[in-house]
Amino acid sequence: MAVDTPSQSVVKAAGESARGRSRGTGKRRGAPKRSFSTHWYAWAMVAPVTVVIAVIIGYPLVRGIFLSLTDANERNVERSIGVNHIPASYEFVGLDNYADALTGSQFLSTLGWTLVWTVSCVSVTFALGLALANILNRKIAGRGVYRLMLILPWAVPGFVSVFAWRFLYNQDNGLLNKILAGGGIDAVPWLNDPTWAKVSVIATNVWLGVPFMMVALLGGLQSIPGELYEAAEMDGANAWQRFRHITMPGLSSVSTTVILLSTIWTFNMFPVIFLLTRGGPGEATQILVTQAYKFSFEVSPRDFAQSSTWGVLILVLLMLFAAVYRRVLRKQGEVW
Repeated sequence: MAVDTPSQSVVKAAGESARGRSRGTGKRRGAPKRSFSTHWYAWAMVAPVTVVIAVIIGYPLVRGIFLSLTDANERNVERSIGVNHIPASYEFVGLDNYADALTGSQFLSTLGWTLVWTVSCVSVTFALGLALANILNRKIAGRGVYRLMLILPWAVPGFVSVFAWRFLYNQDNGLLNKILAGGGIDAVPWLNDPTWAKVSVIATNVWLGVPFMMVALLGGLQSIPGELYEAAEMDGANAWQRFRHITMPGLSSVSTTVILLSTIWTFNMFPVIFLLTRGGPGEATQILVTQAYKFSFEVSPRDFAQSSTWGVLILVLLMLFAAVYRRVLRKQGEVW
């Protein structure tokens, strides 16, 4: 019987590997076709939603990217005045708008406060949500009532909640200052002082975000087997050790998801900033998304190109964050 030399064995192995890869490639190439023929009804049901999303999100996105490469404003865009139709006269300027935004102090200062706002809100919201979820996961009297009361901020429309907080923060007639006055403390300029305004918007957003965080984490806590806590307690683990080695690992998948969602929502939290302070006093509480809105609707002439540029930069920043966040999770084994 002939025996292959080492070099022949290597050649054979390489050939078999190549054939295996080609078969695998062929399977992968035919997989979408087989999936479509097998699950055509699912594709048919998803298609209308895909078309609607493409129209509602895709077109504005493409249009925004296009406008960010021009010098479009309300004076040179296409418009009609009475029966007179004025064609667009804006010009293509390439990446000039991005260069101006990234090298200017306004974008960088606004980005800095936006990051502080986002990190503060997400971290405080997560900490409070986790604490309340742990409390409500125990058998305590009136647990159902407490859960209902803590979910109420989530049930009330956001703009109603913000207007209620604006009334509470009123320097002259607000309930908070009346309570302070009853204790002999001077009125606090909640929305008129830059520092207090930042504290106020963070507190309002935390109040709005805690119910979602609490409900999500409470669901995660209830999915952790109770036997793990019993076994750890029998082994002599204290409360902190049980929390660190059982609760936190058991909540890892839920925590990563809610932190990502909360970060994206907070980064773009337009209603709280706009309805509470409109970015003021001055520009103290202006975040990226409210500043982009201001370029389009509150300056003269309205600068559509600059607004679109800021919008695209916001999208890029969030995409970079999501990519880095996903990479970190993959290294930790939390793949999604």
